[in-house]
Amino acid sequence: MTSTGPTPPTPPTPAELLAELAAQEDRLVLPRFTHEDAWTLGSLLVRLAREREAPVAIDIRRGTQQLFHCALPGSSADNDAWIDRKRRVVERYAESSYRVGTRFRAKGTTFEDSSRLDPDVYAAHGGSFPIAVEGAGVIGAVTVSGLPQADDHALVVEALEQFRR
Repeated sequence: MTSTGPTPPTPPTPAELLAELAAQEDRLVLPRFTHEDAWTLGSLLVRLAREREAPVAIDIRRGTQQLFHCALPGSSADNDAWIDRKRRVVERYAESSYRVGTRFRAKGTTFEDSSRLDPDVYAAHGGSFPIAVEGAGVIGAVTVSGLPQADDHALVVEALEQFRR
């Protein structure tokens, strides 16, 4: 008799994933976001990434101003280019880059094929999350690049959840 172990969880459907991503954005609205908050959130992301030996670059912007940036060992200039492309998706859609890309995939297409936006400028891959402030809406973005897109996104969400406590 062989044991197959526990059955891995069934991945969410695109509709379930979209609902989860929207719920994250609704839940992670902040009461304020200052320069000091950017430092605190960025430092938290660095700590989490170092604990996992994640080769990521981290970027936090409010509007066009870069408030925090860190490139950890194993990351490269390519990660900075990905950060810029993913962040532009958040700036344009006021939603996480993962949510935007998932919406296109749920329709049976890709962002690159259907958005009519230059893929050298925009990337709807997970890792950039809107910084939304109560009463102000989306005022910036926090972005991670260096892991698979779902992991980049999950790292940002985990940090924002801890930051909100």
